[in-house]
Amino acid sequence: MSKSKTKSVVIVTIAYVLAIAVAAVTGYLLADQHLILRFFIADVAATVVIFLFSISYNNSSFYDPYWSLGPIVIAVFLACFFAAEDVNSIRTILILALVSAYGLRLTYNWLRGWTGLDHQDWRYIDLQQKTGGMYWWVSFSGIHLFPTVLVFLGCLPLFPALTSGSAPLNWLDILAAVVTATGILLEGISDNQLRNFRLSKPEKGAILNTGLWKYSRHPNYLGELTFWLGLYLFGLAINPAGWHWMGSGMLSITLLFVLYSVPALDKRSVERRPGYAEHMKKTSAILLWPPKK
Repeated sequence: MSKSKTKSVVIVTIAYVLAIAVAAVTGYLLADQHLILRFFIADVAATVVIFLFSISYNNSSFYDPYWSLGPIVIAVFLACFFAAEDVNSIRTILILALVSAYGLRLTYNWLRGWTGLDHQDWRYIDLQQKTGGMYWWVSFSGIHLFPTVLVFLGCLPLFPALTSGSAPLNWLDILAAVVTATGILLEGISDNQLRNFRLSKPEKGAILNTGLWKYSRHPNYLGELTFWLGLYLFGLAINPAGWHWMGSGMLSITLLFVLYSVPALDKRSVERRPGYAEHMKKTSAILLWPPKK
């Protein structure tokens, strides 16, 4: 890494260590509150810390690793400090391994493509140009707080699965593990294929339509959604009666990708790649499907 990127990584690391510390103190001070509420308020407190760094460095991309690191922190705190004495250790280890694999891989993928604090996501730049003086209010609510809420909702199945899962592993646990691992694998393969395509320095306007990208315009999103479905299944294995509230995160994240992320990226690609509109007619948006002739 260059000296500037190394310095940026150190600054971001300090920000996240401080955010985790603030979250831990906040949760401790709310010991008399419901466990889920304690974690949520602590999560918001950590988000505020990262937001303050975003303002200080005029760069909302400080928040980018939060999506991948948040589930790891939530899972580890639940398993280490709030699990019942008779919790099934095999299930706990399995979930922690999968959540860690997801978060660390996604964070690594962000880090290797990040040039440092001189870089900011193009969507944030567009948003800043559109909102002007209101940008930081929009940044806090839309770029920082809103994703925090979505990820927290997606992690709701972890609460019963890691704190009260005393029952032995069942077929739904096995299915959950397979689905979660498949999501991580899909996202990892598609991210590597996209990175290799970019590093090959393709011609301007070129479209990636090989590998998994031949069958889906956004196979990395398919992997992401599959991961959250896997966590939901882990929750169902322990608490099937909570299917409605545990599924709120998976459903919300799916709607975010389907209604915003995919259309936004497709719109940008149509503007920058002359053949992309035709590519959209032939290639599935998210699901892996043979391209139309």
